[in-house]
Amino acid sequence: MSARRDDRRRPLLIRVLLQPAVAAGLSLTEWDLLLRQARRSNLAGRLAEQMETGGWLDTLPPPVQPHLRSALLLSRRQVQMLRREVELLRQTLAELPGPLILLKGAAYALGGHAPAPGRLFSDIDLLIPPEQLPRCETTLLVHGWDFDDGLDAYDQRYYREWMHELPPLHHKRRGTSLDVHHTLLPPTARTPLDSRALFDAPRPLPGLAGVFVLPPEDMLLHSAAHLFHEGELPNGLRDLFDLDALLREFGAIEGFWPRLASRARRIGLTRPLWLALRYTRQLLDTPYPDTLLDELEPPPGPMALRLLDACYRRLLRPGHDSCRLPGHAMAEVALYVRSHWLRMPAGLLARHLARKAWSRMTTAPEVPKVETP
Repeated sequence: MSARRDDRRRPLLIRVLLQPAVAAGLSLTEWDLLLRQARRSNLAGRLAEQMETGGWLDTLPPPVQPHLRSALLLSRRQVQMLRREVELLRQTLAELPGPLILLKGAAYALGGHAPAPGRLFSDIDLLIPPEQLPRCETTLLVHGWDFDDGLDAYDQRYYREWMHELPPLHHKRRGTSLDVHHTLLPPTARTPLDSRALFDAPRPLPGLAGVFVLPPEDMLLHSAAHLFHEGELPNGLRDLFDLDALLREFGAIEGFWPRLASRARRIGLTRPLWLALRYTRQLLDTPYPDTLLDELEPPPGPMALRLLDACYRRLLRPGHDSCRLPGHAMAEVALYVRSHWLRMPAGLLARHLARKAWSRMTTAPEVPKVETP
């Protein structure tokens, strides 16, 4: 199949993000569809950044420009607020002896990495050594942080015993959301993970003493693990573009590719990396050495691979009705089941799902409040 036919079959948003110059010739009807796809995929900021960087923003149809300028303002304002929030976190947790390592969107933005321009995110992800969790939690609670509402005793136990992070936190005054991780995957996950290796060589952020980001190889591996161990993919396409951007950025570093393969084997994330390489190449034409896949563990079996392809090719698309393929709902269910299967052993998974089902059946719905005159 020719590249041209592949381009025609791609959703409009993907075609424009891969070849931004295409946007200059779009009609208003096509722009309406493009903006809807971008918003539903949380990629409007990235689209706006590309239009401005390429010099097209001022030449676009007048009804389109305010939408893109608004997305630019929102994404840049978020980075300003992020810097302030991370500084406050640094001060709050200054007495913790280990490094505070930013993950995902916060790391991209403050580390100046390729996925950052225009990227929006809803919370700050922080990685700390597991032995510091109790002290970190107490310190945060004392300084105005609290756990999200709606978590019962079982949910608290679920996070603390079986997950790779504390329950989600929010600041009672500033409204900021925070996820505190002690590893990248749940301790009960079927993928054996060398969590201690994540603290081998974090890179300091200039101007933020005690705050770090992961080195390039680990940053990319975390992004791959996050996308390909999750069962719900509301930001799946955005995360795939993150991987594409990181692979293109870090691939220019001398010696990166052999270090990436070696690091994946050391930490235990060869399978998520294999899937990340497969789908970034298939869906976004991401460049990397053709021999790289051979250096990782053997691929899934033919039947498993066909099922994975069927699911990810449906879900790694813009989250808009114009992009839904037949079988979308079944793919969502399949990846949801897969994520739980990867997250827990069978016995624990059965107990957990039964407990959640019982909770849903026995929880009375909230009665809407009626105001009296």
